[in-house]
Amino acid sequence: MKRFVSMSLLLGVCVAAWGQSPSSWPDLTQQQTYTPHRASSTDPTGANQDFRTVGPGATATVLDVDGPGTIAHIWFTIADNEPYNLKRIVLRMYWDGETSPSVEAPIGDFFGLGLGEYHTWQSEMLSVGNDKSLNCFFPMPFASHARITVTNEGNQPINALYYNIDYRTYSHPLSRDTLYFHAEYQQAQPNRGWTNNWKTNQDALVNDKTNSDGQGNYVWMEAKGHGQYVGVTMSVLQNQDMWWGEGDDMFFIDGAKTPQIIGTGTEDYFLGAWDFGGRPFSYQLYGAPVVGAELAGSRSSVYRFHLAQPIPFQKSFKATIEHGNANHRSDNFYSVAYWYQADPHEPLPPLPPVEQRLPALQPAGGPGNSGAGVH
Repeated sequence: MKRFVSMSLLLGVCVAAWGQSPSSWPDLTQQQTYTPHRASSTDPTGANQDFRTVGPGATATVLDVDGPGTIAHIWFTIADNEPYNLKRIVLRMYWDGETSPSVEAPIGDFFGLGLGEYHTWQSEMLSVGNDKSLNCFFPMPFASHARITVTNEGNQPINALYYNIDYRTYSHPLSRDTLYFHAEYQQAQPNRGWTNNWKTNQDALVNDKTNSDGQGNYVWMEAKGHGQYVGVTMSVLQNQDMWWGEGDDMFFIDGAKTPQIIGTGTEDYFLGAWDFGGRPFSYQLYGAPVVGAELAGSRSSVYRFHLAQPIPFQKSFKATIEHGNANHRSDNFYSVAYWYQADPHEPLPPLPPVEQRLPALQPAGGPGNSGAGVH
C-alpha cells in the first residue's frame, strides 16, 4: 500500500510539472493510443553482435526518426579502454531539422559523471546503474524529426557502443506551445578566484566580501527565449583545501541585473546541509553521490532537479553559482544544465577541445596548492 501511495504522489508531481502535453508521463489509468518504438544497436542479422564500434573521429547516428513523437527513455553502455573516455565521447541531440544541437555534452557529463569516471547513482531523471549502465528519463518531444549522435573524439575506438532508445509517435501534431529539451555543458578549469591569499574559508578577507550582482559566478547555462529551467548536475575537482561549497546559487530571470532567486550555500542548493556531513547520498530529485575529503585533489559530484517547481522565464535566463564566498576559491567545476524552451534557441557555447576537458589539478595557489602542483 505504501508503494502505491508513493507512486500516486510521484505521478501527481509529474503531471503538475509537465501538464497534459504529449511530453508528460502517460496516465497509466487511461488506454494509450501512441505507437511505441525502439531504436537500438541490435544485430541486424539476428545474431548476438548487438553493438556498434565507433572509430576515432567518427560519429554514430543512434536515432534518426520522423515525428511527431516523444523520446521517453535513453540507455547506453560503452566498452572503451581509453582513459577518460566519458569525457572524449560527445552526445548531441537535434530537434525538427535544426543544424545547431539542443543538447551537446561529453556523454559522461550528460549522465552526471562529470569527473570522467563511473560511479553508481540514481535520480528520477538520470541514473547510472551497475555495471556502467547510463539511463535518461527526461521526456524529449519533437514535432517533425529527432536525431541523436555519438561522436568519438578520442584516440582509440569505442569497441562496443550499446544503446536502446524508446520513443513513441502520435497520429496528431504536438501542441503548438510544446517546449523542447535542452542541455548545456560548461566547465571552468579552474574557476579563477579573486584571491589566493587566504588560509580558511572564514578569513575576514573572504568571508566579509560581498557579491550582490553575481559578478564572476560560475555559469551553469544561459538561454534566450521562453521556457523553464529544470536542473543541473555538477562535479568538482578541488585545487585547494577545505570545503569547496561556500558559494550561493543565483538565478537571473528575463534580463534582471540582480538575482531574483538566491540561496545560502552550495550544499543548501543541492538540498544537503553542513558540507553534506562528509557522506554521499542520492535521492529522486537531489543528491551528492560523490563526496570527497575537504582537501586539494578531492572529487565530488552533486545534482538537483526542479520537477516540483521548474523556474520559468519569458525572455532570458541565466543560472549561476558562486565558487566560494563571493568567488574566492579556484576549484575546477564541470556541469550540465537541463531546461525546456521554445525553439529556435541560441547556439550552445562550443565545447572545449577534448584535451582541455580532461580533469586535471591546476596551479591555483591557496591552501593545499603549491602553485606548480598540489601537496
